[in-house]
Amino acid sequence: MFLLFSCSGAFSEVVMAREKATGKMVAIKCIPKKALKGKETSIENEIAVLRKIKHENIVALEDIYESSNHLYLIMQLVSGGELFDRIVEKGFYTEMDASRLIRQVLDAVNYLHSMGIVHRDLKPENLLYFSPDDESKIMISDFGLSKMEGTGDVMATACGTPGYVAPEVLAQKPYSKAVDCWSIGVIAYILLCGYPPFYDENDSKLFEQILKADYEFDAPYWDDISDSAKDFISCLMEKDPEKRFTCDQALEHPWIAGDTALCKNIHESVSRQMRKNFAKSKWRVSRRDVIFLYHILPKTNSIAAATLHCHGHPHGD
Repeated sequence: MFLLFSCSGAFSEVVMAREKATGKMVAIKCIPKKALKGKETSIENEIAVLRKIKHENIVALEDIYESSNHLYLIMQLVSGGELFDRIVEKGFYTEMDASRLIRQVLDAVNYLHSMGIVHRDLKPENLLYFSPDDESKIMISDFGLSKMEGTGDVMATACGTPGYVAPEVLAQKPYSKAVDCWSIGVIAYILLCGYPPFYDENDSKLFEQILKADYEFDAPYWDDISDSAKDFISCLMEKDPEKRFTCDQALEHPWIAGDTALCKNIHESVSRQMRKNFAKSKWRVSRRDVIFLYHILPKTNSIAAATLHCHGHPHGD
């Protein structure tokens, strides 16, 4: 049995709770039913996807409870913090570290694709560390925009997060799981330089850059990055989705599967750019679904829960 303090919010709220029988800590996503009216398909889709998947690098749905006023999703607790925050805190960070991170993401997304699932919103905010341990694995969260292929309708809805969305989505063309591979390429780019490949204050100009796949490996930020890393990114950030690397192909690239990722410390440059580009409020995309609390509450509490309001809105197809 799980006991909570409060569950209020515009759409959803996440609390950390302790199961009384076992003492196990979990994250509980509380969704007011009144907020679901007209949006039932979205949450039903998210639950259907989460029930279908089980992977060591994907945050798991453990159970579902329902009251007269709320829907409760019992989620695996992830306590290690966000991807960029951890990198900035490090004192030593290399291409090899980035390669290992991306390999875990590729493994998980390859699994999703094999199950006929497209995430559609891969971005750094949705990549969380499982624990505070130095060697902690990375976890993919937030399946609010995910979609199962072969459900009868063609994916054509323009959704995702500006800066990470693939050109074919912006072109309003039918698209496939290749959109996730593009997003992984964008994430890999940022992991190696600390700034995004596409940026403009004006969204229409930003979208023009993405539609043209107009990005560069700028000096001096990329001078010490291997040609293999640049090739890897270019294979994923390929404008034509038919030519773009799949997860299978990316996993076989020398930068992931071989020994071409350099071990030179690039922390100073990357962390400086991350602080500059991702600490600003304009880069902090509202976390619309799961937010995990990072502290452990006192064991003396019989009701072990804390709340953190989750701003945002639900997702359509």
